[in-house]
Amino acid sequence: MEQTLLRRLIKSAKEGDVAAFERIIALNERTVLRVARRLLVDSEDAKDAAQEVFIRLHRGLGRLDETKDLAPWLYRVTVNICRDFKRRSKRNVRLDVAANMAGKAQSPEQAILQAQQYEIVLAGLATLSTREREAIVLRDLEGCTTSEVAGILGTSEATVRSQLSTGRMKMRKILAGRIGRQS
Repeated sequence: MEQTLLRRLIKSAKEGDVAAFERIIALNERTVLRVARRLLVDSEDAKDAAQEVFIRLHRGLGRLDETKDLAPWLYRVTVNICRDFKRRSKRNVRLDVAANMAGKAQSPEQAILQAQQYEIVLAGLATLSTREREAIVLRDLEGCTTSEVAGILGTSEATVRSQLSTGRMKMRKILAGRIGRQS
């Protein structure tokens, strides 16, 4: 149902319907922002990257095939823009965890625990190579198939499996070390 709606919205947006384009953004902004935040580990850069994704979507609207799923295109563009941001950014990594988790927990204690867990995961992701982080975010956190990840990243499935394996081992070590220190 959602794909049918997206296809109609893309067709309408191509014909100049601004409201249709705004609806496309509304349906996809959380996913794009979530992926950007996980890849960049910086909320402000992630917001800027997400904005750039939708600017590119608007510019490339005429070339989009409304019969195809939009998600792989959005993932690929988000990954590419985040790579550009990483290359340009020399700033220190900030973890705006409390702000990200606000309102999601039922009690202050749960909010703190969730924020700490989120911070540990983001810190672990920040230590991975760019390719490992991209593979883990897309496959493990976003739920894409290995084949989809390979297509988005422009690599082979074997390479994705290797990056996932290496990244997961690194994450296990990092998470075990952090959790061990908190105990």
